Amino acid sequence: MSGLHRSSSSKNVGYLLPSKELLDDLCSRFVLNVPEEDQQSFERILFLVESAYWYYEDNAVENDPTLKSLSLKEFTSLLFNSCAVLRPYVANIGDIFKDFTSYKCRVPVTGAIILDETYERCLLVKGWKGSSWSFPRGKKSKDEEDHACAVREVLEETGFDMIVFAPLTKKEISEIAWHRLDHLQPASNEVITHGVAGLKLYMVAPFLASLKSWISKHPPRVARRPDKPLKALWVYNARTSVGGNGTATATATAIATTTATATTESNNKKPEVERPQETVPGSSLRSFKFNTSAILQAMESGFSA
Repeated sequence: MSGLHRSSSSKNVGYLLPSKELLDDLCSRFVLNVPEEDQQSFERILFLVESAYWYYEDNAVENDPTLKSLSLKEFTSLLFNSCAVLRPYVANIGDIFKDFTSYKCRVPVTGAIILDETYERCLLVKGWKGSSWSFPRGKKSKDEEDHACAVREVLEETGFDMIVFAPLTKKEISEIAWHRLDHLQPASNEVITHGVAGLKLYMVAPFLASLKSWISKHPPRVARRPDKPLKALWVYNARTSVGGNGTATATATAIATTTATATTESNNKKPEVERPQETVPGSSLRSFKFNTSAILQAMESGFSA
């Protein structure tokens, strides 16, 4: 596309904002040429804008490294200013985006808490942008069963039904790691969104009490060896993947003897961790398959006390 112009931000000197031609093409493709029912509210329109945004990030930026990577809010503002159909609402873009963010928080999500066989570590993922960790989870599709969504989202975000750990979606997950459960405990009664090891746990903290209760009633099948130090294990890091963009084969920490149990849902000392090391594809959880019956059973019990 022609007509690219340089970003005026001092932090992005040398990077280019998308041209009007590119923005108009994205608007036409993702916002205008869709069924009429998808254009009946700003919430639905913003979901379309979000699809255009990820296409921009995953394809345009990926193929042209001179293009600036944008936040969704920045991209939304550019698209509204460029697209003639959306331009009349530019003055209200702040309120529109705020309402959309609030609406997204109310959309049901489903995921899984995945424990190692000693119940001393759980698998967490960190988003592509930002620094908060969460259990693998995502929005339910229309008419999708809870357990089906849980299996699908964990598979998409971690590749946990494959031979190595790596996301199946681009630019959504930046890291995957087995974290020690005792490192996830709140730093203090006043700070419940950060663990004792300093991890940001906004989406994890609400489930810790129920998880602790569940573990107390379901003793682990395998006891940890006292002579083996308990560490966090990093199994995927986009920065150390081939190409650095999370789309190529990821490096993985070999934990071939580990099997996982899947269930649906103040100290600044840094945790002991093992960072990714190069391994032969297939060395990580080669034989793992989801036990769907265990997921359904856990959902039915609802981590009840």
